Amino acid sequence: MNGKQKIALWAGLVNLAVMLLFPPFDSFSFTDTKSLVFAGFQFAFSGESNEIINQDVLFLEIVVLLVNVGVAWLLLRDTRNMLIAERRLNYQNAILLMIAANLTIILLFPPFEYFYAITNAVLPTFQGFYFIFSAGPALTIVTPILYLEVMFVLFNGAVLWLLFRKKKQKMLTPKEAMELMREIRRKG
Repeated sequence: MNGKQKIALWAGLVNLAVMLLFPPFDSFSFTDTKSLVFAGFQFAFSGESNEIINQDVLFLEIVVLLVNVGVAWLLLRDTRNMLIAERRLNYQNAILLMIAANLTIILLFPPFEYFYAITNAVLPTFQGFYFIFSAGPALTIVTPILYLEVMFVLFNGAVLWLLFRKKKQKMLTPKEAMELMREIRRKG
């Protein structure tokens, strides 16, 4: 583990601590005691009696953080032993950056619906994407759609990352290496 990777891990731990200290809260609606309304981010131990932590959104935040730390870990790996041509931004590194950016945008602009439109239907109603810190008190996050978004980004990113991996060169056996050296000596 090099120094840059240690910094990425420490930054991830600090972010995780902030996420756990200031989780997303939902509050019970005044009109319907079964529906929850997104109440924003608050200190973990200051929740009121009508508020609970939105564990689904908190879980997705932690998953996105861990994926982003993993992306940083891969992008910041030691490149001293790599060829100079491999140090540049290749397709796999670009895909990792795009996954991290997409996951961050998905969490900053989650899908919302009005709390009075909440039903027990399999497919919830959908109002639109709003900035997480400016959504009004009448909106609640649609976690099934948010889960689908995150899973699609992770799955598609993993498939693309595997498609663009570099082919490993076959290692020569000692006998093949000796033959190759003799052939080079004859030509040179």
